[in-house]
Amino acid sequence: MLISKAKTISLTSLILSSYIGLSQNKNTKIDTFPAPFATKSKMNFSNAVGWKNGEKPTAPAGFTVEKYADGFENPRWMYVTPNGDVLVAESNSNHSLIEKIGGPLVGASKSNNLSHSADRITLLRDTNKDGIPDMRTVFMTKRNELNQPFGMLVIGNYLYVANTDAVLRFKYKSGQTEITEMGERIVELSSGKHPRHWTRNIIANADNTKIYISVGSKTNVAEDGIEAEEGRAQIIEINLDGSGKRIFASGLRNPVGMGFAPGTKTLWTAVNERDELGDDLVPDYLTSVKDGGFYGWPYSYFGQHEDPRVTEKRPDLVAKALTPEVPLGSHTASLGLAFYTKKSFPKKYQNGAFIAQHGSWNRTLLSGYRVVFVPFEDGKPSGKPEDFLTGFIITADKKVHGRPVGVTEITDGSLLITDDVCNTIWRVSANTK
Repeated sequence: MLISKAKTISLTSLILSSYIGLSQNKNTKIDTFPAPFATKSKMNFSNAVGWKNGEKPTAPAGFTVEKYADGFENPRWMYVTPNGDVLVAESNSNHSLIEKIGGPLVGASKSNNLSHSADRITLLRDTNKDGIPDMRTVFMTKRNELNQPFGMLVIGNYLYVANTDAVLRFKYKSGQTEITEMGERIVELSSGKHPRHWTRNIIANADNTKIYISVGSKTNVAEDGIEAEEGRAQIIEINLDGSGKRIFASGLRNPVGMGFAPGTKTLWTAVNERDELGDDLVPDYLTSVKDGGFYGWPYSYFGQHEDPRVTEKRPDLVAKALTPEVPLGSHTASLGLAFYTKKSFPKKYQNGAFIAQHGSWNRTLLSGYRVVFVPFEDGKPSGKPEDFLTGFIITADKKVHGRPVGVTEITDGSLLITDDVCNTIWRVSANTK
């Protein structure tokens, strides 16, 4: 168990407390995970109090943090169109706070209004190229049949939007500031009235011939039976018209952010792992995604670590469960993922991965609530995660300023980060000489 009197917890301490220790000797693997239930499962919902005038997150020396835009309603995800517009999906779980999942509602902050989803996409445009948008329009609304929209994607003359229950395709022209037409439902997705893991992200491969859709599990550890998880806990591949639907990878409890490592055709995803095994189990992770790969959920975690709560045993699946490359700390709720492909950041950040951690509810001391950076070299992780954007946590046991969710790079080489509790988007830019 991690014990600290400090107001914040270093990422290094958090990772080490739940890190599968791999010896430098390639022939020896040392498992340093704690045993399941080594600490009692703790419900510890954060209290987000916002940012006062002048307060903002903290980036490393050499970077500037400023407010990019605010006044949203739960800004979750962002997408930069080919012409540089920033689309912001405003959505939420859309479930009543009194709803239960075998006990109190999980996965929330006390500051989240889980009873309402704005179901809106807002367009931001920086016409004078000063780094701050000076044009803002309502791009799409519920009139377009948005239902908890999340992932967005432009391919050719179409805009794709991932609702919680389907992927929709709309006719689109570069530069347009509103879509009024109805979209085409090209593929149905498993959803249902359930608060957990409602987000659906989408990404295209390099030649824009395939779309990948991330779909999280219905429950924590298939407690309603594995049959209830059909179509869940997986990444799906489809053709551009929705045909050819197939499971690309499975056993992923809640994959959200996705990205292709620069210079490669390898898909990566940030995954939220299971809860209620103790403070330091199970680490969320960043992993490459192999076609046909199985990643353990619900039977095992981080390779062959069997979950004792799963009554339906599948030793055949456990034996082939792939081990993720990068642990990101337990209960960090790692969501946003963006590979940095621009040149304005220092060289150490180029081609690396930025991951937004929404933050814990199932830990005695808060974890996550930050953006971390994982260095990459030749398309593979070349170091452990390190803090990049911090200052969200005020007190280690309860109070936070906000909760980062999405992260994306924009055309000028800056990073944008959504704070869905405080309805704000932050911009991080590298200082110029």
